[in-house]
Amino acid sequence: MSSILTNSSAMVALQTMRSISQNLTKTQSDISTGKSVASAKDNSAVWAISKVMESDVKGFKGISDSLALGTSTVAVARQAAESVTDLLTEIKGKIVAAQESNVDRAKIQTDIVALRSQVSSVVGAAQFNGLNLVDGSNASVSILASLDRSSTGVTASSITVTAQDLSIGAYAANNVFAAGLGTAAVSTNADTFSMSLNAGGGADSITIQNGATAWAAGDQVSMRIGDKTASYTVTASDVDSGANTVSDLVAVGLKNAIDKLGVSGLVVDYDSASPGKLSFTNNGTADLAVTGQFKNAGSGGLGALSAIDVSTGPGATAALGSIETMVQLSIDAAASFGSVQTRITIQQDFVGKLTDSMKTGIGALVDTNMEEASARLQALQVQQQLSTQALSIANQQPQGLLSLFR
Repeated sequence: MSSILTNSSAMVALQTMRSISQNLTKTQSDISTGKSVASAKDNSAVWAISKVMESDVKGFKGISDSLALGTSTVAVARQAAESVTDLLTEIKGKIVAAQESNVDRAKIQTDIVALRSQVSSVVGAAQFNGLNLVDGSNASVSILASLDRSSTGVTASSITVTAQDLSIGAYAANNVFAAGLGTAAVSTNADTFSMSLNAGGGADSITIQNGATAWAAGDQVSMRIGDKTASYTVTASDVDSGANTVSDLVAVGLKNAIDKLGVSGLVVDYDSASPGKLSFTNNGTADLAVTGQFKNAGSGGLGALSAIDVSTGPGATAALGSIETMVQLSIDAAASFGSVQTRITIQQDFVGKLTDSMKTGIGALVDTNMEEASARLQALQVQQQLSTQALSIANQQPQGLLSLFR
């Protein structure tokens, strides 16, 4: 049935044209914005996922900045520790030269003082953005390294950088070492000692005694056996136990620390009948050199460097054992900074690659496939033209009814 009031063909054509126009608008929007999911109304689930990932990408950009700052700070500290190691090695060479009696020890001491001043300059200048990791002003710092997302939320993880103390503070001699009956050579100020333990039963002893001044929290006694170092730091509770007990506590603490080193053949005994006395026996197959160093609280990691005096024979002998401990301290510091710098660099590379992968993932979710959009645009433009023709034909149908009334 034909009707001039209801044109079904025109309505169908109009609906088709409206649908094509909507699709054409969407395709043009995809092309102009470059995104197939530009807002939540396009695809709420995908849009929500993409926004979460975009926020993570922004967070990782901040982490990259943190890691860049961290690696620069650690690099400065590492370079300083390496420079200090070089300077201490040079000082060691002069101390070795001072072992010879037919040298001008006074001039050698002058050179050592100059090198000591240079060590202080290096340590003082080793800061980046105001943070110094080698002057003893910091215990440790944390560098933001990652954002870890899970079903329970987001947590931040950090890389901890342990600061090193290579400063030369105010050193105060305290006379804490007393020699045993063997070959132990104690320095004139009794704050350093050295002894040799022959293989196959070589023995000697050293006694930790109350010094010229009272023990204080932070005082440290260290011993180096071969290429390993053990140390004990006096605590506030040690001091509260009484002056006569502190030396015993230090001796016992050192014995425990030395035992943990696992030096082959070395036996260390604590004689409770002789307060503070440690007896060393070398049952191993290699000779062992043992040196000791006292460092008062606040003197800095290299505070004992200010006590080195090679102007006399005994002083030169004691300095040789003391400098070895300090060289190892600076080497350990440089190695520690180098290790953590490598870790930070690895994390930087990972964060960069992770950020790129996340951006690729976001793009796969929301970006427009331009090749597909181009083909769809051309098809819709043709469909739009055809729907316009169809609507025009449908609108002409009532005109055909006039011929029935002629």
